[in-house]
Amino acid sequence: MSNPQDDNKVDNEKPAVTLSGVVEKIVKPITPNEPEKAQIAIQGADDLYKEIRVENTLENAAGEKVRLKPGAEVDVTIEAPIEAVEKKTP
Repeated sequence: MSNPQDDNKVDNEKPAVTLSGVVEKIVKPITPNEPEKAQIAIQGADDLYKEIRVENTLENAAGEKVRLKPGAEVDVTIEAPIEAVEKKTP
């Protein structure tokens, strides 16, 4: 028998997918006021669209600013609000 609280939890969770990626390179800013970027190749994406660049600033559990290194294996999560998705038809 399912627990109604568990059903509510599932109903409130955002649909998401997590893909593996690798930091291909670190892109230095052209001007000093721009942030450094990490170029990430996402496994499973189409060839022309597999690379993304994001600001290379993360925060560790202690709240310290850290950055990715070239070759680092990362997870890229895509998450959407429930109202932004619909069921796939077979």
